[in-house]
Parts: sequence; structure tokens; C-alpha cells
Amino acid sequence: MYTVRKVTDDLYYVGGNDHRLELFENIFPIPEGVTYNSYLLKDEKNVLFDTVDWSIVKDYLENISEVLDGEDLDYLVIHHLEPDHAAAIDEIVLRYPDVKVIASEQGFEFMRQYGFHVNEEQSMIVAEGDTISFGKHNFVFLEAPMVHWPEVLVSFDTTDGVLFAADAFGTFGTLDGKLFADEVNFERDWLDSARRYLTNIVGKYGPFVQDVLKKASTVDIKIICPLHGPVWRENLGWFIDKYDKWSRYEPEEEGVMIVYASMYGNTERAAQALASRLCDKGMTNVVVHDVSNTHMSYLIADTFKYSHIVIASVTYNLGIYPVMKNFLMDLEALNVQNRTVAIIENGTWACTVGDKIEEYIDENLKMFDVLPERVTLNSALNKANENDMEALADSIIESMAKIREIKEKSANQ
Repeated sequence: MYTVRKVTDDLYYVGGNDHRLELFENIFPIPEGVTYNSYLLKDEKNVLFDTVDWSIVKDYLENISEVLDGEDLDYLVIHHLEPDHAAAIDEIVLRYPDVKVIASEQGFEFMRQYGFHVNEEQSMIVAEGDTISFGKHNFVFLEAPMVHWPEVLVSFDTTDGVLFAADAFGTFGTLDGKLFADEVNFERDWLDSARRYLTNIVGKYGPFVQDVLKKASTVDIKIICPLHGPVWRENLGWFIDKYDKWSRYEPEEEGVMIVYASMYGNTERAAQALASRLCDKGMTNVVVHDVSNTHMSYLIADTFKYSHIVIASVTYNLGIYPVMKNFLMDLEALNVQNRTVAIIENGTWACTVGDKIEEYIDENLKMFDVLPERVTLNSALNKANENDMEALADSIIESMAKIREIKEKSANQ
């Protein structure tokens, strides 16, 4: 009847799944759905960690009631005030009027802005390094600003080694009975969603994620409880390493993402021709995306994944094709850096797009290396382009070899 599962002997998962939401934050497609995670600790004091989105509040309240089994709720900890985690604050306060609400000072400010009814007597402000004992479980609170809102806290149960990570270490996707990352094939079925979640939502704030990772490295974490997606109790280092790479803007894999803007199929044909040449030369870790019908969140996720990007675009109004310009603007907005770029340009009479792309990259993006080899099409791919296409493929592969060599030298120093 209930979807409660045990995380540890004293800690229960009381969240739930949302299969109906089509757009996360009304912008990111989530065909795989999403979870809203909340946890309830049974100790001398009963403590609820975060709430859920309004869409699943009815089931959520039943889960809480089932775990409490007639006991009162003593504390509600709100790590993050975003409405998908805070929507049920008023419902909790109404049902458990003696509950104390724990949040950061800015968290309470956001509560008032959203119109939640938590009075001063119920409010308990915590800040960096504050500790609370709920019985046998002792907690320390750490500030995690801009991961991904400024008011965010994370908390650590020093008794059981459980990190309540707020939106860090989360992912899109529904659990559907499972709870732990080791109960699914995470690398096969979940990693792409985790990458798309982190890079699009928190990608801009890599340095802040790095700060949280440094704080996390000072404690002995045995379990990670995020606010979306599965709980981690095994192989934590593997997932933490992914977060480390993404937040340092280090490519996850040596490979090529070709993103093209094509009006009538000619630029697409050139993109596919380059993909074929790369694979012919042994670089088969290649993906190709049409910028016009691929949601930007998938493009951003693959940009974080691959070391090399090929931008193939038609000229439009003497400039960059609009949706390709949007892609470049998103790279800038999310602070993407440390990538190698190659350009294929196309124009029937005034082919200016390649220069415009390179100019935008030079002026707005950090640590992007644009390869000097470029393929210029006059309307369509033809025999005259063969040598240039071959040179571009060679240049990409040579660039990869140079980067590997630099990394090896650095590792041996």
C-alpha cells in the first residue's frame, strides 16, 4: 500500500515518483520521469528531511504517517527551498503543529517569499558547522551555496555516515520500486540522465560544486541521499569522480560531438561525411546531433561528455544560424570550457558563419581551442572539399593525441 523503503535501520525513504511531468523546471524534457526524495529518521526525535512536489503530496503524507505510526514529528529539515522539494511545508506544519523547521537564514527568507506559514517559534536557523543531536544520531550542517540556489544546505549524519546532499548527486528518472543505485544498471540506464541533470541545472556553478566536494572529502561518507534519483551506498567514488570531472569542465571521454545546423540537408551531409572519416580512422566514439530538433539539454550534456566538438552550420542573414547561435549562447551561460572545436561552414553566396562562430568562441568562451583546419562548403559537399575534410579529420585525431601526451606528462611529473 505504501512506497516506503528503509535506507538504514533508522532512516526511511518516504518520497515518490512523477511519471506525468513532461518538462522539469518547465524546460527540460524528462521522458524518463523524475523522483522527489524525502527521508524520515526515527530516533529519540523524529526528523523529516525535505518535502516533495505538490503533485505527489497525498501519497507522501500517507508514507510519513505509515512510518511515524502514531508518533509525532519533531523536526523538518529543509535543505533546499525549490518548490519541488518544499511544496509540502505548510501541509507538514498543519498536521504536526509542534514541529520545528530547520533551514538556513536565507532559506527562511525564501519560505516567506513563497508564502509558507512557519512562525518564529517554529523556526530554527542553522549555518556552516552547526551541529544537532536527535538522539543517537548526530548531525553537522554545511552550507552549499549555488548548488544550485544560494540558500542550500547539506547535512551529514556522523553516526551512520549518511550525507543528505540536497540537489547534488541527483538525476532524472523514476525509481519504480528500486531505491539504491546498486539495484539498477546505473552506468547503462542512468548515467546519461545524471549527466544531463547536473550539467544543465548546476553546470554554470562548477566552482561551487568543487567547494562542496572538498567539504565532503573531509568526512567518511557511507551513503549519499540526494533529492532526485537513487540513493548511493556502493561505489560512491565512481559517481563522485563523475561530479568532479563535470564540475571542473574536464571532458569525461575522448570523443567527438558533431552538432550541425542544416536547412536543406547539405550541411547535414557534410557532418555525416566527417563522422564517417573519423570512424574510418579509428575514432568511433562519435555522436551527431541536429541542433534544430535536439533539445538543448541533450546537446549540453554531450558537450560536457566529449573532448571535441565539431560545429557545422549554414550562414543565415550573414551570421550564425539562429538555433546554432542559441547553442553557443548556452555554452557561455553554463560556463562550459576546456574543449577543442572544429568548424564546418556553408554558404551559397556570402559564407561568413565560420568566422562568426570563431569570433563568438574567442570573445565569450573560456579555454576553447579552435582548430585552424576548416571545411568551407559553397552550397553543398563536392570533390573540391575532399582534401579539406580529410585534413579536418586528421587534425581532430592529432589533437586528441597531443592532449593525451600532455596528460601523460603531467601525470608522470
